[in-house]
Amino acid sequence: MSYTMTEDERKAFLSELHVGVLSIAAEGRAPVSIPVWYMYENGELFFCSVKYARKVELIRSAGRFTLCVMIEKPPAKYVSVEGTLVSIEPCDFECDQRPVARRYLGEEKGDQYTEEIKATEEMVTIRMRPQRWSSADYSKQP
Repeated sequence: MSYTMTEDERKAFLSELHVGVLSIAAEGRAPVSIPVWYMYENGELFFCSVKYARKVELIRSAGRFTLCVMIEKPPAKYVSVEGTLVSIEPCDFECDQRPVARRYLGEEKGDQYTEEIKATEEMVTIRMRPQRWSSADYSKQP
Protein backbone atom coordinates (compact mmCIF):
# COMPACT_ATOMS: atom_id res chain seq x y z
CA MET A 1 0.00 0.00 0.00
CA SER A 2 1.28 3.44 -0.91
CA TYR A 3 1.07 6.38 1.47
CA THR A 4 1.64 8.85 -1.37
CA MET A 5 -1.21 11.30 -1.88
CA THR A 6 -3.00 11.61 -5.19
CA GLU A 7 -2.72 14.87 -7.11
CA ASP A 8 -6.12 16.02 -5.84
CA GLU A 9 -5.24 15.07 -2.25
CA ARG A 10 -1.93 16.98 -2.45
CA LYS A 11 -3.59 20.11 -3.82
CA ALA A 12 -6.38 19.96 -1.23
CA PHE A 13 -3.89 19.51 1.61
CA LEU A 14 -1.71 22.39 0.39
CA SER A 15 -4.84 24.57 0.22
CA GLU A 16 -5.69 23.86 3.88
CA LEU A 17 -4.47 26.09 6.71
CA HIS A 18 -0.91 25.13 7.62
CA VAL A 19 2.23 27.08 8.33
CA GLY A 20 4.74 26.26 5.62
CA VAL A 21 8.46 25.80 6.06
CA LEU A 22 10.27 27.52 3.23
CA SER A 23 13.74 26.20 2.28
CA ILE A 24 16.13 28.09 0.02
CA ALA A 25 19.64 27.30 -1.15
CA ALA A 26 22.32 29.49 0.41
CA GLU A 27 25.80 29.58 -1.05
CA GLY A 28 28.48 28.16 1.23
CA ARG A 29 26.09 26.80 3.84
CA ALA A 30 23.13 24.51 4.35
CA PRO A 31 19.76 25.60 2.94
CA VAL A 32 17.96 28.26 4.96
CA SER A 33 14.56 27.16 6.34
CA ILE A 34 11.97 29.68 7.54
CA PRO A 35 8.30 29.34 8.55
CA VAL A 36 5.88 31.35 6.37
CA TRP A 37 2.19 32.00 5.96
CA TYR A 38 1.21 31.15 2.40
CA MET A 39 -1.71 30.69 0.02
CA TYR A 40 -2.14 28.05 -2.68
CA GLU A 41 -4.70 28.96 -5.33
CA ASN A 42 -5.17 28.03 -8.96
CA GLY A 43 -2.01 25.92 -9.03
CA GLU A 44 0.19 28.74 -7.71
CA LEU A 45 1.73 29.22 -4.30
CA PHE A 46 2.45 32.68 -2.93
CA PHE A 47 3.44 34.47 0.24
CA CYS A 48 4.34 38.01 1.24
CA SER A 49 7.59 39.19 2.80
CA VAL A 50 9.39 42.32 3.83
CA LYS A 51 11.18 43.41 0.67
CA TYR A 52 14.65 43.45 2.22
CA ALA A 53 14.41 40.15 4.11
CA ARG A 54 17.24 37.69 3.59
CA LYS A 55 14.83 35.05 2.27
CA VAL A 56 13.87 37.38 -0.61
CA GLU A 57 17.52 37.89 -1.53
CA LEU A 58 18.17 34.14 -1.38
CA ILE A 59 15.10 33.28 -3.48
CA ARG A 60 16.05 35.89 -6.06
CA SER A 61 19.58 34.44 -6.22
CA ALA A 62 18.54 30.76 -6.28
CA GLY A 63 15.54 31.25 -8.58
CA ARG A 64 13.71 28.44 -6.81
CA PHE A 65 12.63 27.20 -3.40
CA THR A 66 10.86 24.40 -1.57
CA LEU A 67 7.89 24.65 0.77
CA CYS A 68 6.88 21.85 3.12
CA VAL A 69 3.62 21.72 5.08
CA MET A 70 2.68 19.00 7.51
CA ILE A 71 0.51 17.67 10.28
CA GLU A 72 2.67 16.29 13.06
CA LYS A 73 0.05 14.42 15.07
CA PRO A 74 -0.52 10.82 14.05
CA PRO A 75 -1.52 9.93 11.51
CA ALA A 76 1.03 12.34 10.06
CA LYS A 77 0.62 13.96 6.64
CA TYR A 78 2.90 16.17 4.60
CA VAL A 79 3.23 17.79 1.22
CA SER A 80 6.48 19.26 -0.03
CA VAL A 81 6.63 21.27 -3.25
CA GLU A 82 9.57 22.55 -5.23
CA GLY A 83 9.44 24.99 -8.07
CA THR A 84 11.06 27.87 -9.86
CA LEU A 85 10.34 31.43 -8.97
CA VAL A 86 7.49 32.90 -11.04
CA SER A 87 7.79 36.46 -9.73
CA ILE A 88 8.77 38.80 -6.96
CA GLU A 89 6.56 41.88 -7.22
CA PRO A 90 5.53 44.77 -5.00
CA CYS A 91 2.87 43.49 -2.62
CA ASP A 92 -0.74 44.29 -3.45
CA PHE A 93 -1.95 44.55 0.14
CA GLU A 94 -5.62 44.05 -0.77
CA CYS A 95 -5.19 41.10 -3.15
CA ASP A 96 -2.24 39.38 -1.48
CA GLN A 97 -1.38 40.39 2.09
CA ARG A 98 -4.89 40.91 3.50
CA PRO A 99 -6.21 37.48 2.36
CA VAL A 100 -3.12 35.75 3.80
CA ALA A 101 -3.40 37.62 7.11
CA ARG A 102 -7.13 36.87 7.35
CA ARG A 103 -6.47 33.20 6.60
CA TYR A 104 -4.12 32.89 9.57
CA LEU A 105 -5.50 35.47 12.01
CA GLY A 106 -9.20 35.80 11.18
CA GLU A 107 -10.86 38.85 9.65
CA GLU A 108 -10.49 41.42 12.43
CA LYS A 109 -6.93 40.61 13.50
CA GLY A 110 -5.90 39.97 9.89
CA ASP A 111 -7.11 43.43 8.89
CA GLN A 112 -5.35 45.01 11.87
CA TYR A 113 -2.11 43.19 11.04
CA THR A 114 -2.35 44.22 7.38
CA GLU A 115 -2.88 47.89 8.25
CA GLU A 116 0.08 47.86 10.65
CA ILE A 117 2.40 46.22 8.17
CA LYS A 118 1.17 48.41 5.31
CA ALA A 119 2.10 51.53 7.29
CA THR A 120 5.55 50.35 8.34
CA GLU A 121 7.00 47.87 5.84
CA GLU A 122 7.81 47.70 2.15
CA MET A 123 6.52 44.29 1.12
CA VAL A 124 6.79 41.97 -1.88
CA THR A 125 4.74 39.01 -3.05
CA ILE A 126 6.69 35.91 -4.07
CA ARG A 127 5.04 33.42 -6.43
CA MET A 128 5.95 29.86 -7.40
CA ARG A 129 4.20 27.20 -9.46
CA PRO A 130 5.00 23.75 -7.98
CA GLN A 131 6.91 21.48 -10.36
CA ARG A 132 7.94 18.62 -8.08
CA TRP A 133 5.79 17.13 -5.35
CA SER A 134 6.52 14.80 -2.47
CA SER A 135 3.80 13.68 -0.09
CA ALA A 136 2.62 11.10 2.40
CA ASP A 137 -0.63 10.45 4.21
CA TYR A 138 -0.12 7.89 6.96
CA SER A 139 -3.87 7.68 7.60
CA LYS A 140 -3.89 5.39 4.54
CA GLN A 141 -2.75 2.52 6.75
CA PRO A 142 -4.56 -0.76 6.22
